[in-house]
Amino acid sequence: MKKGLNSILDISLRYIFLFVVGLLGNEIFYFVFVPATILPVFFLLKFFFSASLTSSIIYINNLPIEIIGACVAGSAYYLLLILNLSTPEIKIVKRIGLIIFSFFSLWILNVLRIFFLSILFVSGTSYFDLAHKLFWYAGSTIFVVGIWFLGVWIFKVKEIPFYSDIKFLFNNSGKVRKKRKH
Repeated sequence: MKKGLNSILDISLRYIFLFVVGLLGNEIFYFVFVPATILPVFFLLKFFFSASLTSSIIYINNLPIEIIGACVAGSAYYLLLILNLSTPEIKIVKRIGLIIFSFFSLWILNVLRIFFLSILFVSGTSYFDLAHKLFWYAGSTIFVVGIWFLGVWIFKVKEIPFYSDIKFLFNNSGKVRKKRKH
């Protein structure tokens, strides 16, 4: 029964944390990742162009490239956190490692995505709109799913987000009722 209580406490703490982060909204992710995304993109672009930075706008040849919140993908970071914290049976060190891996991977891919799109935009290619829409609609989903599955494989996670918790609670709900009757 002690293992069951520890598991219920673990489930409660993980979902309370997710609820609190949800109450705070994506602002926490934007607070961290807006500057962490804009500055590397700016420095990468400076290698190839004469660029200047004002707030969240990078200017290249008088062309403004504004990096808005949607570009930073705060919701994608939150989704990775949800997937991580809704998965049971991960020791805390491994869980922190998986979160760091997931966030770092998404950050790298996102910086490279914005850099690539910026080069397309500045070059005036007709493929910019197509590439931007492909990245927006399909790329973001593929990035998150790919990062999650790669992290699960690297960190050898065996459980399934949400499902494993629900299955545990369902399987153990009858045991609690039976003990109360005796």
